[in-house]
Amino acid sequence: MLATPSFSRDAFARFVLPLRVYWEDTDAGGVVYYANYLKFCERARSEWLRSVGVDQQQLAQTEGLMFVVSSAQVRYLSPARLDDALLVGVDFGARGAASLEFVQEVRRDDPARTLLAQATVQVACVQAQSFRPQRMPERIRRAVG
Repeated sequence: MLATPSFSRDAFARFVLPLRVYWEDTDAGGVVYYANYLKFCERARSEWLRSVGVDQQQLAQTEGLMFVVSSAQVRYLSPARLDDALLVGVDFGARGAASLEFVQEVRRDDPARTLLAQATVQVACVQAQSFRPQRMPERIRRAVG
């Protein structure tokens, strides 16, 4: 059974989201399609925000702010396969007034915590209407330490 997302002080990430690999995640070879690792990372970032009390829909509606990915780099190390239990970690790199670098890892939930992929994702806080950069709210800046 997959655990509930939570902050983690384990060996690889500040926040960890457990996921399962389903048929829809795999390609004809039975392994996770490369683009789906970005989806897994997106889910983990969204759940991290939710865990620190940030509702992205409410943020857009009440404060007119949203987060957009400005760049992403992924390094693939080993394939995930159908039914694998995964752990998607979220940690933080560089922080700016309107940007945040997420350092993420996707690992198999096995005794070795096999590293499958590493991602660095740059996210910008922007005005929802104009997409102009906007300083992140203080509560979010505090959450990333």
